[in-house]
Amino acid sequence: MDPTSRPTVVIDNGTGYSKMGFAGNVEPCFNQPTVVALNDSYLNQSRASTKLNMAAQYSAGVMADLDFFIGDEALLRSRASNTYTLSYPINHGQVEDWDAMERYWQHSGYTTSKCEMTGVVVDVGEGATRVVPVADGYVIGSCIKSIPIAGQDVTLFIQELMRERGEKMPPEDSFEAARKVKEMYCYTCSDIVKEFNKHDKEPAKFIKQWRGIRLKTGAPYACDIGYERFLGPEVLFSPEIYTSEYITPLPALIDKCIQSAPIDTRRALYKNIVLSGGSTMFKDFHRRLQRDLKKVVDARVQAATAHHGGDIKAKPVEVHVVSHPIQRFAVWFGGSVLASTPEFFEACHTKAEYEEHGASICRVNPVFKGMY
Repeated sequence: MDPTSRPTVVIDNGTGYSKMGFAGNVEPCFNQPTVVALNDSYLNQSRASTKLNMAAQYSAGVMADLDFFIGDEALLRSRASNTYTLSYPINHGQVEDWDAMERYWQHSGYTTSKCEMTGVVVDVGEGATRVVPVADGYVIGSCIKSIPIAGQDVTLFIQELMRERGEKMPPEDSFEAARKVKEMYCYTCSDIVKEFNKHDKEPAKFIKQWRGIRLKTGAPYACDIGYERFLGPEVLFSPEIYTSEYITPLPALIDKCIQSAPIDTRRALYKNIVLSGGSTMFKDFHRRLQRDLKKVVDARVQAATAHHGGDIKAKPVEVHVVSHPIQRFAVWFGGSVLASTPEFFEACHTKAEYEEHGASICRVNPVFKGMY
């Protein structure tokens, strides 16, 4: 086998958790505690060399090498049996128990042969929101959903709210100021009514102030930032407060996308929803999205159970939204990973081809043989 075609495993052993996965992936396949559960009885026997004959000592040593567990399984085993003792190989970033560390590595070699490649990508950019389902590494193109409500609409809504409240923002600066307000001060709330009450009860705690410089005159100006801190991102969850043209909330859009996918992929799709784009970076965005989507899914499960008179209970559906600091640049990172693979050169356009055919060559996709 060509060594360059073999998958490379990347392991980041930390004091608390170890992250493991294959090189080139966006995130690790596994994130588990850096802990080993060792069987005390075998360890004690192997150490008691003066009291055992060589054969018994060897047998005990072999069993001690074999009978151990790592990660979450180690924690479960130690709670279930008093014969196992936990060992944390790394302390303050330094390996202190090399025997346990080597045992950990030994088991780390058998995690799985492939990473999970089924999930939904929710990309909320500046101009559009797209929901893309992927099953076993293949995009389900017919199920892709898209709406033209995204980050720019959040900015425009903040700009509109501040104007209506009478904040004195220079017209030529208002959009850029609203964009900065969005990026610096906005967050996602769980309940609008409660959030209004919190702001009204303690305005000094929640109201922020934006200070800017007029582009034309260079004069400083300032304006308060209030309700728009949480109303801006709410556009994605309650679009009717902003427009009457597109009124489908993002959680409902994701649900429609998954429900249109093949039935045997749906549970896996709900279980792995990955965020992408700067407009998913609002504080608590992933929690709100997961909660609202879970409500939609649970309502369907309950309706299915009621439809059968309660005799047949529909199995609950797990909903999980993955949030990661890299999601702001997830699309670029994906391109970076793709460009680092040998297969990329079978699908890319070279500089020489660009110079020969011009910019129009970018309209042709060499993978799908189609025109954009």
